[in-house]
Amino acid sequence: MIAIPINPISMNHRLLCLLAVVSISTCAEAQTVDPKPLVEKALAAIGGQDKLLKIFRIKEIFHFGSTPEPAAGKKRSTRESILSQPDKWWINKKERGVEPAKDDVRAWSLDLLVDEKSKFEVIPDLTDEGKTLLGLRVSGSVAPAMDFYFDKETSLLHRLDWRGDFYRFSEWKEHDGLKYASKTIIFKVNGSKPWFFHEVTEIERLAQLPEGLVKPQAKDLPK
Repeated sequence: MIAIPINPISMNHRLLCLLAVVSISTCAEAQTVDPKPLVEKALAAIGGQDKLLKIFRIKEIFHFGSTPEPAAGKKRSTRESILSQPDKWWINKKERGVEPAKDDVRAWSLDLLVDEKSKFEVIPDLTDEGKTLLGLRVSGSVAPAMDFYFDKETSLLHRLDWRGDFYRFSEWKEHDGLKYASKTIIFKVNGSKPWFFHEVTEIERLAQLPEGLVKPQAKDLPK
């Protein structure tokens, strides 16, 4: 029997080629994961798409700072608002105009998941506070894009990364068949300390807008 010499350079070349093919295939598979099941589970987890908030009254309590209690000498702020998704928010009957916080509410309430302009992309999982979170990037209806992270076990929204901040949601409650996170803490992505504490103390779904609300001026409308 004749022994055929093995060329180590050739073998290494073939091995590298094989690894490259596997890597490309894996990346291609990851990029083509269908986001629809994740979106559907998230909506089902809070009660279903037909339970989403459209016109509603909300009462809140909040404070700025790095601790759950306000700093010495400071008090929490309270606020009552009327909102109409996707882009109207009245405080004391005056509409707020262009305001990124409107998109925060659309994220927190999952209204962005049913916007026809929304585009979805599955992103890598994340571990946060000991929970495994499934990632979903939403663009098209909001800029810059938002990264949603849903609890793998419950499909409820646990974290949102947007505009250099990340939000943690907790203490889920229910109103009229809808589950919602009553508490939110906001952190800087590059920091470890929170800077804002927020609590929803009451929600009321409305059939229509109350009378007497000041309509926004054209210059304040989203473009």
